[in-house]
Amino acid sequence: MVDALVSGASAERRVGSSPILGTKEFILNSFFYSIFLLISKIIFNFVRINPKNKLAAIYFHIPFCKRLCGYCDFYRSVKLKYMSQVVETMHAELAEQADFLHDKSIRTIYFGGGTPSLLAPSEIEQFISQVRTLFDCSQLEEVTIEVNPDDISEEYVAELRKTSVNRISMGVQSLDDRCLQFMGRRHSAEQAIKAVRMLQGAGYDNISVDVIFGVPGFGSEVLDDTLQRMLAMNVQHISAYHLTIEENTRFGRMMAKGEFCEVDEVCSESQFLQVHNALQSAGFEHYEVSNYALKGCRSKHNSSYWQGVEYLGIGPGAHSFNGVVRRWCEQSVEEYIGGVEYGSEELSTMDKLNEYVMTSLRCVEGLSLAKVEREFGLQERKRLEREASTDRVKRLLAYEGECLRIAPENMLLSDLVIEALIAL
Repeated sequence: MVDALVSGASAERRVGSSPILGTKEFILNSFFYSIFLLISKIIFNFVRINPKNKLAAIYFHIPFCKRLCGYCDFYRSVKLKYMSQVVETMHAELAEQADFLHDKSIRTIYFGGGTPSLLAPSEIEQFISQVRTLFDCSQLEEVTIEVNPDDISEEYVAELRKTSVNRISMGVQSLDDRCLQFMGRRHSAEQAIKAVRMLQGAGYDNISVDVIFGVPGFGSEVLDDTLQRMLAMNVQHISAYHLTIEENTRFGRMMAKGEFCEVDEVCSESQFLQVHNALQSAGFEHYEVSNYALKGCRSKHNSSYWQGVEYLGIGPGAHSFNGVVRRWCEQSVEEYIGGVEYGSEELSTMDKLNEYVMTSLRCVEGLSLAKVEREFGLQERKRLEREASTDRVKRLLAYEGECLRIAPENMLLSDLVIEALIAL
């Protein structure tokens, strides 16, 4: 549409400036041409910022860690000797896979792991520069790096400030040293607080910290102390995750041997509400099951996942989605260096509906019934409304106009609602 308008404007300009026209005709044509350009500009800006035209995201998975935490189930490796080779392969993969995205306009870049802060800031910037070369980054708003507190030094921060990184996500997890040791973290509470202060002193004003709750042996008093000290840091975003025990972790192996037990449901719900109440009282918006932000400080990158935005994942352990195909690389670092391979699936209409149900109900805005009807049909809307009215889930759901949503204080039970609403 915009192309057609621009073409028409060019033709109008040629006619309007023709010497065979009189002064009156020329002025009239110039006037209408000016109006036409103004309308064209308005339409162009609408197309550019309309939420339906979602900008894409890029994720870099840096899989390396100095030590494996007892709970982490993300793909990670302590084989640091392969780091330079993996970085080189990631640059090659990015160049080869740029066409995976339908929309080449990038809004966010995220470096996750693993431990991205094991890379030098200059190496992080090299990835960002390559993205700028391959994609339209005129609307790039957010570049996030995950860091470990013990990687942060005055020298590191000074170098990081020279890069395009404008958001920090720090894996604090707890501000109780005994709890940190139990989880296998490398840093102390004092190191975490000092790291945040260094970043703030260097001018970073968009900092997120992680906290883990539901840790056996560390009750509400320990959690409350951590939350209050985190709030005293004056950060803009807090991600709060319930400890989950996965098989392929140290905690999972301990639990299989009977050496470790998860907290019970009563403790889980109590600590979830403890986090919710403490952060909400401090002015944080509980905008997604595990995420809290001050006004204007939501994670734009993570929000893109929940909004169905296309994203390209680079590195071993990374996932990608382009609106049609979901793809993943589950190779070890050695396999990855030898040649990148992917698993993939093409999403059916039902897959897309179920993903929309799962992601939208994790967020405070909830599920749009109008969107379901528009994109998946009236019958699916009616089915969702019918399921939502059943006794097992209606107590957790609220109807607000055309939306179904779960109140933030009930979000710990979102899986129960989602299970009831997904299409089989």
